[in-house]
Formats: sequence, structure tokens, C-alpha cells
Amino acid sequence: MKGAGQKKTKKIEHLYQEIEDWLRKRVAQGKTGDFLPSEVDIATKFGVSRMTARHAVMNLMREGLVDRKRGAGTFIAEKPLHRREGILLSFTEDMARRGLEPSSTMISGKIEAPSKSDKSALKLEKESKCVVVKRIRLADNRPLALERVALVPAAKDVLKYDLVNGSLHEALRHMGFAPYVANGWLSARVATASEAKYLEIPIKSPLLVETRIIEDKSGNPLEFTETAYVATRYVVDIRLNFAPAFIAPFNAAPIEPA
Repeated sequence: MKGAGQKKTKKIEHLYQEIEDWLRKRVAQGKTGDFLPSEVDIATKFGVSRMTARHAVMNLMREGLVDRKRGAGTFIAEKPLHRREGILLSFTEDMARRGLEPSSTMISGKIEAPSKSDKSALKLEKESKCVVVKRIRLADNRPLALERVALVPAAKDVLKYDLVNGSLHEALRHMGFAPYVANGWLSARVATASEAKYLEIPIKSPLLVETRIIEDKSGNPLEFTETAYVATRYVVDIRLNFAPAFIAPFNAAPIEPA
């Protein structure tokens, strides 16, 4: 019985690979936006279960080669968006400059008790609360990132603005708060079940996480933001120079707040 089970597992693994290779060839020969056969069609073609066909499709989706639209099907994915370093742009400004239509789906927007990281980044008093806005950020109606923004209490009226179709930074400027400089860092993690659902990606897909502390012109903290991008849809370009011998030691570099 054990030998039969091992043979069956090897056969399924071989079919996964065969289906993936076939799909990769279709992707290589096609163009962005071309639709691929449905899971039912793939299962029929290869004589496998729909679950086996779905597993092969999901592997390509995690690599960013294919994407899905609810009720439409699976199609060849667009190449990821690239962002140059060194320029502070809001998501709305970034997408608009690319000719894409930025929008948001509001998850929540309210005044609440700050997290430990919020307190540290925004330098809040012990009993202070903060404004927290959570949104799904979209470009041409395609989910690109999950964003959590924590703002100083004085910016509470930002919740009165249209944060679905409008820019949060534009609203802040209208209120007299001017985002001026940002310090940030990049990290990575895999998507949780809820994040995957919001972003329409498989669970445990890679996320590129950008964390920022934004200050006003006087150096006062204004905003603490974590934006988790779908790693296969968004790339940050960097440029590095060889370091001269007299630069400061590594431990003098900025680090994440405690």
C-alpha cells in the first residue's frame, strides 16, 4: 500500500510540473491580458482533478506570471510597476504620474488607541489617541497594496474627506499639514489569509512592505504608514555607489524605531 501511495504522489507531482510547463509556454508566447484556459479546461485536458489544475495555476500566480479577475478568469499578468528611489510621492500621485487611475477601498477610518510603534513613531503622549486609516490601494481597479496610516490626533478632521477617490496627502495639505520628508525602510513577509483576500492573491504570496515616518517642515512627526505591496506587482528600484573609506560606520545608519 505504501508503494502504491508513493507512486500516486510522484504521478501527481509529475502532472503539476507538466501543467506548469505548459502554462509557462502559453505565457511566454502570449501577451499581457491574454486569457488562459480555465481550471476546468486544464483539468479535462490533462485528465486531473480541478484541485490539481488549480494548484499549478496558483504556483504561477505566486510568481506573478498570471493574475485573476473575479468572474472573468486567469490571464497573463502585467509586468510589475517600478518606482525610483529618493522621491516622496503619495500613492495617488505615483499612480497618476504613470497614467493609471488610483482609487481605494476603505477598510476602516477612526480614532483609536495607538500601537506601541505608533506611539514611538509619532512621539505621542501617554494617553493620546491617533487617527488610523486602513485602505486597499488600487491602480486601474487592480489591488496593489494594503495600507495602514496612523496620524497625529490634530489631523482627526482628515476623516471628513473623501479617502476613497481622493488623496490623503492632499487632504492633509488642505488642512494645513504639509508632508515634507520621509524616513523609511523595506521588509518582506507573506500574506495572511485576510491580506490575501483583500489583495486577491494566494495565501502566503510574498509582500513587499514599506514603512514610513513622515515629518512636516519643522521636523514634527505627522504620519506613520505601513504599505504592504503585492511583491509581483510593485518593485522599488535603488541605486548605490561604492562607499569611500571615510564614511561613517554602519552602526551610525538610521534604524527602525524601537
